[in-house]
Amino acid sequence: MAVLRAQFAHVKILIFLVQCKVLVIFTPMNIQGKLIIIGGAVDKGSFTETNIDKNAANNLNFFETGILKRILNESKHQNDSRIEVITTASKIPREIGPEYVKAFDYLGANNVDVLHIERREQATDPEILARLKMADVVIFTGGDQLRLTSILGGTEFHDILLDKYHNEEFIYAGTSAGAAAASNSMIYQGSSSEALLKGEVKITSGLGLIDGVIIDTHFVQRGRIGRLFQAVVGNPKVLGIGLGEDTGLLIKNNSEMEAIGSGLVILVDGREIKDTNLTQVELGQPISINHLVTHVMSMNDTFDLSTFKMRIQSSQYAQELPFTKEDVDSEKRVR
Repeated sequence: MAVLRAQFAHVKILIFLVQCKVLVIFTPMNIQGKLIIIGGAVDKGSFTETNIDKNAANNLNFFETGILKRILNESKHQNDSRIEVITTASKIPREIGPEYVKAFDYLGANNVDVLHIERREQATDPEILARLKMADVVIFTGGDQLRLTSILGGTEFHDILLDKYHNEEFIYAGTSAGAAAASNSMIYQGSSSEALLKGEVKITSGLGLIDGVIIDTHFVQRGRIGRLFQAVVGNPKVLGIGLGEDTGLLIKNNSEMEAIGSGLVILVDGREIKDTNLTQVELGQPISINHLVTHVMSMNDTFDLSTFKMRIQSSQYAQELPFTKEDVDSEKRVR
């Protein structure tokens, strides 16, 4: 038996030659980077140490357990990590960028700068590309996710970003638009009140850092659960992720998800849908869905994309559930 190996962006390909037959196996690559997606309105330290108890709904300490502090802690060099704040999505980039610089300054970071990319031709600027190559962390601010994909998609900047995420100890962090654009499929439009009318949720391609999910933001505050329902019913293989404000997911190895921040993460799992009228109704008519599964996560809860198993941090029962692939296989053997 001969074995040929090839490696591309997202997969390793093993080609087995067995008795003149070719067997091709696709195996996921180990992703070296970390993904941190945030639902918007991330706490940037607008409260000081003297009134820190008012900092968030559940009194998270910005200096110890806030999302930006977690980004620093997860980064390669922590306070010495090179951080680039990318304001491409925003209509007010000159205002929003310094807010992040100030927030990280509160936390002790000493190598933070703002990268303004407002036109597509800037995504091939050698100086901008050099800064991206040197970065340990990039943070994409909120705004319009279509600006991110239309300005950066398919450019040399985009290629370098994906390469760093796949192959380096690198963090892609995105809030609001920056989070929505992180997946292969991206919601870019759809009112909350009409989200369960066929065709009202608009989806296009995102930046493609993670596959198998679709992300919505400001989820609880703007009542966007209908948008995620329609996105998932159209392709039940995709896991819907709804991020509350000042709330996020830390994703490692492209599968291990941990809830961070002060609010809730809603997951929508369509794999067990029994029936829907999606293909029978006309555009603008209501959608029916039978047996759509949801999960609710809060800080420190975890979810594994490879097994679709959730663990509630404070739940004793959750500790007994199979979590890793090895746990699942072991339980199957016992049965």
